Amino acid sequence: MTPVQFREAVRFGDTRRVRIATIDLQGRLRGKTFPASSVVDQLLDEVMHMEGCGYLLATDLGMVPDESWWRDGYPDVGLAPDLRSARVVPWVPHTVLVLADPLDATGQRLPVAPATVLREQIAALAEIGLELRVGLEAEFVVYHAEDDDQARQQGAGARTRRPATGPGRDYAFDIPMEVAQFTARLMSSLSYADLPVEAIKAEGAPGQLEVTFPYGDALEACEQHVLFKEAARTIAARHGMAATFMAAPDDSTASGLHLHLSLWREGKPVLAHPQWPDELSPLGEHVVAGLLDALPDLMPFLAPYVNSYKRYRDHSFAPTRFAWGRDNRSCAVRVVGHGPGLHLELRLPGADANPYLLVAAAAAASRWGIEYHLAPPAPVSGDAYRATAAPLVPVSLGEAVDTFENSSLAVKLFGEQVITHYTLAADAELRFHDQHVSDLEVARGFDQA
Repeated sequence: MTPVQFREAVRFGDTRRVRIATIDLQGRLRGKTFPASSVVDQLLDEVMHMEGCGYLLATDLGMVPDESWWRDGYPDVGLAPDLRSARVVPWVPHTVLVLADPLDATGQRLPVAPATVLREQIAALAEIGLELRVGLEAEFVVYHAEDDDQARQQGAGARTRRPATGPGRDYAFDIPMEVAQFTARLMSSLSYADLPVEAIKAEGAPGQLEVTFPYGDALEACEQHVLFKEAARTIAARHGMAATFMAAPDDSTASGLHLHLSLWREGKPVLAHPQWPDELSPLGEHVVAGLLDALPDLMPFLAPYVNSYKRYRDHSFAPTRFAWGRDNRSCAVRVVGHGPGLHLELRLPGADANPYLLVAAAAAASRWGIEYHLAPPAPVSGDAYRATAAPLVPVSLGEAVDTFENSSLAVKLFGEQVITHYTLAADAELRFHDQHVSDLEVARGFDQA
């Protein structure tokens, strides 16, 4: 919305509430709701001052403050609304959403905030004359909501949910009517919010859908993804369904968040070779090499939870080795497209990843390869799951965190403060699982152990 549209919408009653929200460590919206009439003038004059508890950027997935972060007593952080982000969110009636940047005590953007982490990496690429453009491709699963309610009553691990579609529906049009109505409402709502969808389709696993978004500015793409997830969950509930973005919601389902990325210089893409446009340019090869070299040290940015690593299975369409290849979906990095449209698809991130952090990791790794002129290994033309020369993807969050927190490269790319903060977040996730008994453990061991 433009400032004039915002004022007029409040004046004539179309907008009654304003949500001011920031992005937490997990990539979720967190904030407050205000009567629109009480804040519109402050927002338009850019004088609104807002604060929130600092634990917005220091809690685990269940919003539990970790003991390690109590050292400062959780003071407030400033939240600076950015009116340029204001938009109608039609899945919340009569409401405009405005995103806000968390600020530190000096009034600067908080260094560990996900959007700040990404901005730093975009700026570092700009210093070497490059612009990052991305497109996100999100998979998620929808279930019948009444089964979800039953599962919640029986415990978070209860496996009583029924997927909203049957198996083997990849690319199919004959999906249940309620799912078709949900996807239609989702597309129209996102379009009305100026978040256009490129395509939506049924995926291979029961209840699984895939939404792809157009290429564009990296920060805008991440903002769009966060709002898309909120819209999907809200609209699914209104259609009698529940949506999940877990990477592995059951034993046979793997949901990814594939990142399509390209680099541009002076308005032109630079990953394709100028003479052989279906081949990578030397710079493109440096990018591939940087991704393969640096991402093993940055996996908590791409797979942040214990469940995330249950997606990496042979022949699951989720990679198990740090390999690359041309139009090869068994690889972690897939070269895809033709001519000026040649770009890279990063297939490592799961649906549960914070988009700001995964894009930041990809940007940092790309820069690493470019600045040090790294050369990639030979591409894999066959089954990358059998490419034994390529390093394995970590099999657990514990393994990934050990590498992450001890990586001099991670600190070089992101700074010690960011790596320490996100190590604490990953450690909190590990401790939660270490301290709780799952329903699967009971089912397996109650009578037999």
